[in-house]
Amino acid sequence: MANFTKTTVGKESRTELHEKLSLTGAEISVNELPAGANVPFVHSHKQNEEIYGILSGKGKAVIDGEEIPLTTGDWLKILPAAKRQFFAASDSGITYVCIQVKENSLENFTVTDAVMH
Repeated sequence: MANFTKTTVGKESRTELHEKLSLTGAEISVNELPAGANVPFVHSHKQNEEIYGILSGKGKAVIDGEEIPLTTGDWLKILPAAKRQFFAASDSGITYVCIQVKENSLENFTVTDAVMH
């Protein structure tokens, strides 16, 4: 059995990688909203912080009522309790990755977790 899993993300509006890669420590999704579209709900989390990376396009996030402009290259961390919703700009779609992990669960970083061979 291989020590890795590989998948390819196509042009779906949302791809959840925890299913495709059998992830056990994070939930990762790749999301695409066309111009003028938005995530149709406001949400928060019980335990998980979210990290968003804007891969292309522009839009905004509304977090606890505050509008945060987003554009290609931006990264955003949102604490679990924050209420959030995402919007594409009226003249541009937006593609982003969302990484969801349990808040305060990271015990080691690359340098301290790596084993040199």
